[in-house]
Amino acid sequence: MAMAIYLAKRLAGMVPLLLGITLISFMVIHLAPGEPTGVATDLNPKITAEVRQRLMSYYGLDKPLIVQYGLWLKRIVSLDFGNSFAPDGRPVMDKIMERIPVTVGINVLALLLILLVSLPIGIYSATHQGSLFDHAFTIFVFVGFAVPTFWLALLCMMLFGVNLHWLPISGLRSMNYAHLSVMGKAVDLGRHLLLPVVISAFGGLAGFSRYMRSNMLEVIRQDYITTARSKGLKESRVIYVHAFRNALLPIITILGFSIPGLIGGSVIFETIFAIPGMGQLFYAGVMSRDYPLIMGMLVIGAVLTLAGNLIADVSYAVADPRIRVG
Repeated sequence: MAMAIYLAKRLAGMVPLLLGITLISFMVIHLAPGEPTGVATDLNPKITAEVRQRLMSYYGLDKPLIVQYGLWLKRIVSLDFGNSFAPDGRPVMDKIMERIPVTVGINVLALLLILLVSLPIGIYSATHQGSLFDHAFTIFVFVGFAVPTFWLALLCMMLFGVNLHWLPISGLRSMNYAHLSVMGKAVDLGRHLLLPVVISAFGGLAGFSRYMRSNMLEVIRQDYITTARSKGLKESRVIYVHAFRNALLPIITILGFSIPGLIGGSVIFETIFAIPGMGQLFYAGVMSRDYPLIMGMLVIGAVLTLAGNLIADVSYAVADPRIRVG
């Protein structure tokens, strides 16, 4: 019951926060220099002022900002983000739904890889402080923070794609993908995803494992861990039951902030590996001043941010009952 009340309060508080985010984003976008019509008219000497005004009226850009925001808000209640200002004029939701599975899928796989590898490494390094593994791990962390992702991606493409011909270096499917069997399609997709997922996870591996090591070192020095050991509990139970649960709380916070990066952090590796995802779509929308597309992407980013915070809060409440009771 306490968890349900806690969750209901958090959900109710997200609604005004989301409205505030969309209002500020809408105003900032429209206050930026230039107009969407300028992409099609600025380099055309035959375009007259009357034509420009007609285009502004057609897109509804001649109305006051607050009126434009009200009309836009009325549409998104039914998940209608309007039509793109791009020449194709397609609905924004259709464009987003085409790209979002690719971006979210790659980043979820990268996040799972980070958790599966970094948490055991951090725990082992903390419980074997000063060992050879701990020193090697420290070097790995510094390298992980220092190496630029795009540079590492190019090196891996040269090694595994160009020189060794082990992995493809662009796209998500091979030319003969449609003619492959089900298993062949799965293998082909996995080969295309391997480099993007590993490159996307590389920096996070260093960061998360370092955080886990630091948190575990702090927790295993607490008095209740000493008490648990003095009771004769197995060391594995002391570490993985008593210490791990408390050391995980700061990691939950970092995970909550990582969820918005499922879209925002995809521009670099999607461009390098020529992956048709949300990052490329957002970049193209910004460069063409496609207001409906930009707002649709920002709304999804805001929802992911709030969802990440909610997941973090609920995970806190699950890990520490004092939070939901308070």
